[in-house]
Amino acid sequence: MSVDTPILKDGGAGSPDADLIKSTTTKDFMHDVVEASREVPVLVDFWAPWCGPCRQLTPILEKAVRAAKGAVRLVKLNIDEHPQIPGQMGVQSIPAVFAFQDGRPVDGFMGALPESRVNAFIARLVGETAGDTAADLEAAEAALAAGDVNTAAQAFGVVLQADRENAQALAGLAKCYIKTGDLARAEQTLALVPPAKAESAPVASARAALELQRKAPSPGDIESLRAKLAADPNDAQARFDLALGLNAKGDRSGALEELLTLVAKNRAWNDDAARKQLVQLFDAWGVSDPATIVGRQRLSSLLFA
Repeated sequence: MSVDTPILKDGGAGSPDADLIKSTTTKDFMHDVVEASREVPVLVDFWAPWCGPCRQLTPILEKAVRAAKGAVRLVKLNIDEHPQIPGQMGVQSIPAVFAFQDGRPVDGFMGALPESRVNAFIARLVGETAGDTAADLEAAEAALAAGDVNTAAQAFGVVLQADRENAQALAGLAKCYIKTGDLARAEQTLALVPPAKAESAPVASARAALELQRKAPSPGDIESLRAKLAADPNDAQARFDLALGLNAKGDRSGALEELLTLVAKNRAWNDDAARKQLVQLFDAWGVSDPATIVGRQRLSSLLFA
């Protein structure tokens, strides 16, 4: 390297990356991330010095952000030094990357993704086209979110014909099976995910959804659980079970209300079970789902008011 090109830390005075890449703290998170994301999308890299995959991912993120030439920024947060924000957001493993836009989290992923997928993630975030596969996946996810399971399954299948190891497509197809109640096929589909992609956000979401479906009470039990709560509003187990049943029916708002009520009434019940269950719901729904965004905000308000 030429002596005319000094190595500068991110955010350092005189660094050409000062506005693109920086580290933040709990105190500065609101300014560096939430407020800044109203101008341009901001990626938040939750990391720690002891995390090997973090050391692989961070340079890839930095390179991709520089290549975007101001269309997106990167903010890094050391979770060991600043645990409050990742705790509020339900970060349970790192590296974890959240994309903020217009003051709120809108997308994200976990694990050390390869450069191509990081580039595709940023391209999608800033509104560029990341190729036919990304378009097919987006259409499949939209169909799944709308409840059109057959269309979603066909679209995920198109992607898998071209790339049998596409983790997002495998996870999406597994969710299709979950929605039809075929949990065995869902598990078989997830078993096809390559080990290197097993911790990616879509796969983690599908696994969480599968576990939730297995724990859910039968549809016929929901009314009896409502009756139990009507007789005794302090019946924490009935409220918890009702939340799982409502989620299994697709009533995410109802599930949120019951679990948030339980957190507010008796957070310590069953070793913080309601908060932990909310985090699992957020994992299953995905970081950009409206219910996840609202749920994280309301949970944070309860925990850190």
